[in-house]
Amino acid sequence: MLMTSEIKIFDNMEKKHVSAFELYQNALLESTPEVKPSSVQVTPKKKKRKENGIQTPKPIKKAKMKPMVKQVIKSSPSEERLERLEEEVQCGEKSGEALEALLSDLAEVSNSRERASKLFQWLIQPIPSKSFFRDTWEKKPVLIKRQNPDYYKGLFSTTEFDRILRQDDVQYGVNLDVTSYTSGKRETHNPPGRALPFTVWEFYESGCSLRMLNPQAFSSTVWSVLSILQEQFGSMAGANVYLTPPGTQGFAPHYDDIEAFVVQLEGKKHWRVYNPRSEDEVLPVVSSLNFSQSEIGKPILEVVLEAGDLLYFPRGFIHQGNCLPDAHSLHITVSSYQRNSWGNLLAKVVPAALEMAMEEDVDFRRGLPVDYLTYMGVQNSDKEDPRRAQFLSRIEGLMKKLSTFAPVDAAVDQKARDYLHDCLPPMLTAEERASSVQGAPSRWEDGEAVDVGVTIRGQTRVRLIRSGIARLCSDGEAVWLYYTADNSRVYHKEEPKSIEIKAEQTDGMEFLIHAYPKFVTVGSLPCESAEDKVSLAELLFEKGLIHTAEPLQRS
Repeated sequence: MLMTSEIKIFDNMEKKHVSAFELYQNALLESTPEVKPSSVQVTPKKKKRKENGIQTPKPIKKAKMKPMVKQVIKSSPSEERLERLEEEVQCGEKSGEALEALLSDLAEVSNSRERASKLFQWLIQPIPSKSFFRDTWEKKPVLIKRQNPDYYKGLFSTTEFDRILRQDDVQYGVNLDVTSYTSGKRETHNPPGRALPFTVWEFYESGCSLRMLNPQAFSSTVWSVLSILQEQFGSMAGANVYLTPPGTQGFAPHYDDIEAFVVQLEGKKHWRVYNPRSEDEVLPVVSSLNFSQSEIGKPILEVVLEAGDLLYFPRGFIHQGNCLPDAHSLHITVSSYQRNSWGNLLAKVVPAALEMAMEEDVDFRRGLPVDYLTYMGVQNSDKEDPRRAQFLSRIEGLMKKLSTFAPVDAAVDQKARDYLHDCLPPMLTAEERASSVQGAPSRWEDGEAVDVGVTIRGQTRVRLIRSGIARLCSDGEAVWLYYTADNSRVYHKEEPKSIEIKAEQTDGMEFLIHAYPKFVTVGSLPCESAEDKVSLAELLFEKGLIHTAEPLQRS
């Protein structure tokens, strides 16, 4: 059901043509608050609003829960298939050196949304992604036993782990954790400073587990995979790598606040997965503290993951993994959907809706009954007083009325801005690089700058470099384009990136966003003048947000 504010916007569009700039402005003036990086606010007032803080988990209320059924899939080679480009080509068996070939094949997929869908399908093969999201996602664990130890080979390895320690600036506590779990006690052993191989491998030999917190910052393959998958989830895709010595355990039983895909890369690991202990812990808002073995009951799934296997479990499912005595374990956990629930969206909608309602509707400004403290509150909750029923009825009516003030689109834009800030920058394909600003021929040669400047003309064909690389948002006074191209591979190392889009170019920007994945000529952009069209394209090209159908020639 459309909210009142949304109906207004569509009514305006039906009556007459409204420019995109006017639409964004009207949406803000009629129905939406000002959007700031920290909160959703009402325009035109420039008030900062506090976000709801994350609360520590409530004490557990024991409750009987219906057991959640696990799903076990045994994958045969004949089932492992992935569509390649526009044809059906067998890719399910791609492994080892072939992972690089798979990513190369995906680079030929013109639409980045399709690229993300195909890569995710490869990750969870042989389960069709549609049935996975319908039957399994956020509902129950699933185990895929492949009997193919090389299926994920090439994604990450102990050899690459060692290379990163030697060549990169890996810091304890920032990029690497050293942990142990013995006799029911979980400990972290991080010394200060850089994690060098001499010390790290000594920790490992003494029985400690190693957790690399952001492998995408060091591994181009992990970066490539995650930057593609984030389009599939519409939420940041992250990863941790875990290396565990034989016969040890690095972490206590716990649950997480993310959807987890455990990808076994080397060796094997014994896993136990447990149902959430109560309804309060189903799809939790924050991760749990460590549990003792006596607090978690019996596992619903107990399995040894071997190289090539996949284990998925939703947030809230308690889990623990330990190495068997005869082999080490290396796995990477791909994660997503942290703080991406309806409740997280409503946390932005409701405060802004209430502020708008109080400004615009006198019913929200009327005073409380002078005697309400005598019959309301916990100390009066057992009283049989008709005034209580009247009071609660009034609250219920105001809550229903509040929904008509809900600035849903502005809150969604705020979520989108957060998402764009969380995202990894795109890892460009060779073709994208050659036809974007990164492939421009400008360089220093023979004591001077040469091939400086390229020419964008009306007939130049352009498109966004990726589907979700940028989004239009308004702060009530101007329209801004938020984008991911300049993000760091390190989470939130950079501030959110945005550029102001002029009123006369807003229609053109919106047209370009919705045209993806098609290339369109610069001359077809619905801007007010040819100069506006070219200047918009030049701005986007310089920021690395668009590329051209053919590499540009220098001026």
